[in-house]
Amino acid sequence: MASPILITGGTGTLGKQVVSRLRQTQRPLRILSRRVHDDSDGVSFVVGDLTSGQGVGAAVNGCDTIVHLAGSAKGDDAKTSTLLQAARSADVRHLVYISVVGADRIPVRTRADWLMFGYFGYKRAAEQRIESSGIGWTTLRATQFHDLILMVARGMAKLPLVPTPTGIRFQPVDTGEVAERLAALTLGEPSGIQPDLGGPRAYELKDLVGSYLRASNKQRPFVPLKVPGGAARAIRAGANLPIDGTLGTRTWEDFLAQHVTS
Repeated sequence: MASPILITGGTGTLGKQVVSRLRQTQRPLRILSRRVHDDSDGVSFVVGDLTSGQGVGAAVNGCDTIVHLAGSAKGDDAKTSTLLQAARSADVRHLVYISVVGADRIPVRTRADWLMFGYFGYKRAAEQRIESSGIGWTTLRATQFHDLILMVARGMAKLPLVPTPTGIRFQPVDTGEVAERLAALTLGEPSGIQPDLGGPRAYELKDLVGSYLRASNKQRPFVPLKVPGGAARAIRAGANLPIDGTLGTRTWEDFLAQHVTS
């Protein structure tokens, strides 16, 4: 019997879709989760925490491939180090990592940079730890998911005035298209950094929030803001947008029409 594939973050928005696709291959799957879940056909759960390290060794044991999707606003580097330590002890052959477009091009140095765009810095630090781990690795950098943009837009729409950083664009991508690519990479050999994966079109943040407001039949005044710092300057220059990468096909408008009703 083939060894199980371990997925961290397998219960999240992206993780569920990756698991769904990998289940079709008939490979046994194991999901690391902080909470108890019932096993299902072909999928088992192990309770563990990448922050404390509890249960991680047991989760990794016997796996030759890990799909590392667990992520948060900060601390991805430390959590990745915990996973890598266990993976080396278990002789894992291949680690597949989801990162973010621009992690290698957005400088996160000052306090303002870390406050607003620390996510990119943590992702880059995690990438570097994986690259120097001695384990075979594959990293896919994707732009922000439609689901995340929708969550941000909903939160901003609750405010009486909507602050919108000027000159900042996003090129949101469909989570399912990212999951499809990750599943294929998981079944392949370690192949290093992959071409960026982004959505088919870039949008100003104001336009993304504005289209959500129109779709939900709401009105809010916008307040333009210029965000300081080197990271913000890089993003205004497009460092968070894919360069010579692969573009998905599902647009923000298509996603919004399916998920938002007035």
